[in-house]
Amino acid sequence: MRSSKRWAKLTAVAAATTLALSACGGGDTKTKETTSTGEATSSSTEGAAPSGQINLGVAYETTNYDPSTTSSALAMGTNWHVVEGLYEFDMTNYKVFPALAAGEPKKVSDTEYEITLRDGAKFSDGTDVTTKDFLESYKRTTADTSIYKQFFTFIDSVEAKDDKTVVVKLKYPFAALTERLVDVKVVPASSDQKQMTAKPVGTGPFKYETISNTAVEAVPNEFYNGSKPAKVTKMHWDVLKDDSARLSAALGGTIDVMETVPSATKAQLEAAGWTLDEVPGYNNPFLMFNTTKAPFDNKEVRKAFHYAIDREKLVKEAMGGDATVATSFLPKANPMYKEAAEQFTTDTAKAKAAFEAAGLKEITLITTDHPWIANLAPQIRKDLEAAGLTVNVQSMASGDLYSNFADVDNATFDVALAPGDPSVFGADPGIIINWWYGDNVWTKKRAAWGKTNPEGFKKLTEIVSAAEQATGDEAKAKWGEAQDLIADEAPIFPLFHRTMITGINGAKVVGGHGIGTTGLNFVGASAK
Repeated sequence: MRSSKRWAKLTAVAAATTLALSACGGGDTKTKETTSTGEATSSSTEGAAPSGQINLGVAYETTNYDPSTTSSALAMGTNWHVVEGLYEFDMTNYKVFPALAAGEPKKVSDTEYEITLRDGAKFSDGTDVTTKDFLESYKRTTADTSIYKQFFTFIDSVEAKDDKTVVVKLKYPFAALTERLVDVKVVPASSDQKQMTAKPVGTGPFKYETISNTAVEAVPNEFYNGSKPAKVTKMHWDVLKDDSARLSAALGGTIDVMETVPSATKAQLEAAGWTLDEVPGYNNPFLMFNTTKAPFDNKEVRKAFHYAIDREKLVKEAMGGDATVATSFLPKANPMYKEAAEQFTTDTAKAKAAFEAAGLKEITLITTDHPWIANLAPQIRKDLEAAGLTVNVQSMASGDLYSNFADVDNATFDVALAPGDPSVFGADPGIIINWWYGDNVWTKKRAAWGKTNPEGFKKLTEIVSAAEQATGDEAKAKWGEAQDLIADEAPIFPLFHRTMITGINGAKVVGGHGIGTTGLNFVGASAK
């Protein structure tokens, strides 16, 4: 079976989407849906009754499904099937389409829009959706306790005109309004924190049936009246964090879709008749430094780590070539990508000199225990030791790394190696940069660069704000400035950007595609 390497026109589509959004207007309110190629089709909930089951093997785990706070790849992926925003992405190309909204925003002025809810929309418990539900969901999503807060700093206010119409007022014209509203998933205003965390109720084509530590199941939402109805009677996700466990399940026939296929196992799946959908993505392993601790408060020391590590070798050997060395904070797939002024071409001597000048001799590298991250650690340790350091590696669950080392007062860790991918929230550069560099836990506690270099943080914030208000070449120039500054400071910086590989058993699944981010989105797929 062929390997489908979809080097999708993500750059062109994302750029076109952003340009189109700068002229967000009213007009046609008919709901449209798009195919995986971005072609518009007539929306309809009519068709054959759901049948069959799709079994998905996922690579991540979580206990938090609250759509207003979760950043888990598992919860994001399953929530795509269950909860909706006013707008949603076709995740194969980041094209925006109306979901809970009846159509595109009606432009009142450059800084004011009205959005009407989909007629007859109900939650999966049968209750009607009103603007009260949206307002409460927006309030939760932008609360100080939510990491989503930094995505909405351009919004001045959100109010209800009536039960079906939301009025959004902006602080300044903002091109990507509908893209950002994708990240406000609407749940009943009456939902409490415990319910949202354990099993949220939504308006999407599916509803959660059961959620446990090892599996998630969803069934069709009988009240759904949107453009992408469920085509199967059950979606079943098996939580199989270990690569070998997912491979065994795929070859054994207990799963039909495999998330994050390791390069070394591609041939086995292809030999078994599976299709491999390969998409360049934003997922990356990053180094994060504790800037509250000397000498990691010194940017030359931080950059020395990147000069010491042979990232080309990591891509070739640990990733089987299925990644691209990071030449900037944004990947090349992003339309606002600029090759950073600082390029971390391997230079062991330069790294060694910087370590010696800082008196750094020994470090502890803490890493998450994701298999692909663990596979990077041996070479990273070898490269750093070649530059004169003694390196101790501690591997642990992602939750432990953050709760016990990074999200604590007076953190004492040295350097962390972990995976990240905020493109689950969208691919506009403000999303990607603000995730790690906004006014949030990353800049206040984890890397703490916002505290240890307030001038640099203020400068980056001003550049990002200006970029978000600009268009065309001016916007690209500003985003370029942001990327140069981040590479020069490097408190958090990627080693490479991965090609996301999804395995699909075409004998059992029709109409499903891999995507360029973590998580699996099989809304609209059918079972044979």
